[in-house]
Amino acid sequence: MSGEPIRKVIIVGGGTAGWMAAAGLSKVLGGFPGLSFTLVESEAIGTVGVGEATIPQIQAFNAMLELDEAEFVRETRATYKLGIEFVDWLRKGHSYVHPFGTYGVDMLGIEFHHFWLRGHDLGDDTKLDAYSIAAMAGKAGKYMPPDRSNPNSPLSKLGYAFQFDAGRYARYLRARAEQQGVERVEGRVVEVCQDGASGLVTGVRLENGEVVEGELFIDCSGFRSLLLGQTLGVGFTDWSKWLPCDRAVAIPCELGGEKVPLTRSTARPAGWQWRIPLQHRIGNGHVYSSAHMDDTMAEELLLANLDGKPLAEPNRLRFAAGHRQRAWEKNVVALGLAGGFLEPLESTAIHLVQAGIARLLTFWPTTAFGRKEIDRFNRESEQDYIDIRDFLVLHYKASERDDSEFWRYCRALDPPEGLAEKLEMFESSGRVIRDHNELFTETSWLSVMAGQGIKPGGYHPAALLLDDAETRRRLIHIRDVVASAVSQMPTQDDFLSRSGGAIDRQERLRA
Repeated sequence: MSGEPIRKVIIVGGGTAGWMAAAGLSKVLGGFPGLSFTLVESEAIGTVGVGEATIPQIQAFNAMLELDEAEFVRETRATYKLGIEFVDWLRKGHSYVHPFGTYGVDMLGIEFHHFWLRGHDLGDDTKLDAYSIAAMAGKAGKYMPPDRSNPNSPLSKLGYAFQFDAGRYARYLRARAEQQGVERVEGRVVEVCQDGASGLVTGVRLENGEVVEGELFIDCSGFRSLLLGQTLGVGFTDWSKWLPCDRAVAIPCELGGEKVPLTRSTARPAGWQWRIPLQHRIGNGHVYSSAHMDDTMAEELLLANLDGKPLAEPNRLRFAAGHRQRAWEKNVVALGLAGGFLEPLESTAIHLVQAGIARLLTFWPTTAFGRKEIDRFNRESEQDYIDIRDFLVLHYKASERDDSEFWRYCRALDPPEGLAEKLEMFESSGRVIRDHNELFTETSWLSVMAGQGIKPGGYHPAALLLDDAETRRRLIHIRDVVASAVSQMPTQDDFLSRSGGAIDRQERLRA
């Protein structure tokens, strides 16, 4: 083995990214002889806390930490999430759900949606939502766990994630990390110390003069990218031409409106508004392009579209879509905002942190910091960002809206190469292609392409193996089975109460 084992890991910055790293790395590697983890953060530095919604991959992270789901839900004031509802994206008055799980049932060795497309040719114009138990349960306010024991049940097709209080999530993970031996050091970093010959980071100096030394540094310092960007000078790849939104204003409000296990994204004249219902409040935000709307108008638009009384002052954010050119440089690995930012349209921020932790564990270094492993880590990290970027651009590019300069700009975008190929394939033959096991599944791509009104040029010829009457019969049967299953599911509130995940009324009022 080249180099010595890493003995001292320093995580700079707390918040969601920092405490996810601390909890995850210490859980897996905490038993390694002589290995210590230290997290440095300052209470005086606030965290962004924009994202409170997740995607189903978080279940793998929770399983790795061996979390009790009911406790996790209760402690983070979480609700369940069965997908994302997109309102007014194709045109005003139109909506669709990007569900977690799958649509219908694959038949004759081909994907279900080819039979759905054939049904359209036969005059059945039922929307895809009707064939997804996640979409239908979400809109009905229903939830129960997936049933993997019966593959013929619609419940076996259900996927889910969570919506939670990001601040409480970080505190919850902090408690677990500290139980696993992670040391927390309070203090603001005022200097990053480096080895004069190698350029490796050797420590961080705090305001009180203390130097926290280490061998491997995890940069979770947020947009500042204190170690990777500012100190090591790793540049930023800017994708603003494809994703022009560069501002956000966020605010929580009292509970009100629909209580559904869905995140909602509503298109606005220069961006979009999120609605994330938790057990004790609703998280809201307006993501917008400063080139097309000023800050005052953006805030007024958000405040005019809340379901309840505001619970705090607006939190204003500035950002650029993109990523650091390398997520790992020398002995510094960036996670979260320190490594890049993509707007939370598809709730991918926490997943990117999770993916970075898993990848770091795969390529865990020695003090030699092997070039091959670092290069591979960086290629895979960049590809994650590219895949998500292409999926986000699809939402903007595929729209009929022309009611503002912002939407006219988005419609005229030349899509990135990967997205262009996916669009061409779907428009040619109704086929949905997925590359290199990318994050978003065929179901995800189908839901947004169909939901955004992209017209397929055909469908798989094998869909013609069923005659017209049998095709209609099977489509009706599938959506009837989905509807019947949803009708028998409990409401989300009932399930939370029965599972032990609900907070009581006094906790809700205190929250």
